[in-house]
Amino acid sequence: MLEVDPALLEQRRRLGIDRWDEMWEGVLHMVRPPSDRHQHVGTELLLVIGPLAKQRGLVVRYETGVFRAGTDDDYRVPDLVLAQPAQRAERGIEGGAELVVEIRSPGDESYAKLSWYAGLGVREMLVVDPESMVVELFRGVEGVVTPVPTGGDGVLVSDVLGVGFATVDQRLQLTWDGGEADITVD
Repeated sequence: MLEVDPALLEQRRRLGIDRWDEMWEGVLHMVRPPSDRHQHVGTELLLVIGPLAKQRGLVVRYETGVFRAGTDDDYRVPDLVLAQPAQRAERGIEGGAELVVEIRSPGDESYAKLSWYAGLGVREMLVVDPESMVVELFRGVEGVVTPVPTGGDGVLVSDVLGVGFATVDQRLQLTWDGGEADITVD
């Protein structure tokens, strides 16, 4: 295990770049700030699914901590989290959530987080590759990560949002009853 100089941790806190850091059962995971493409995809997703989530009575948060209830040293920071209002706390989201979105970055730990999310009771986990715009959807079923297969049309459907996700010509296409949107990267 690498020992981190307390001065480095203080500098990260002072500069505000520790907001992406995570604690995994008491072990600090220092995460690099997201790239412009990563932020673009996250922002576009927030703008599209935010109103849809609110219509379903969910709260939407961007880069907020999801905490194991009753602990201060076990949390992850997904790019987006959709939760029930009762799951909100001053420090972030307590316990499971309805849906978390992880946008991939080079060398990240998105897939390593999935079993933790499922064990916490997160209903769905969406993983997005901002380079290829390929999406994967997983469900937490009795604490186990279960991949959601695409339909015959190549669409992954979120039960939480009632939204279909598909990659079409390197753009992320979202469809729902009464609407659709495309997310592209400039």
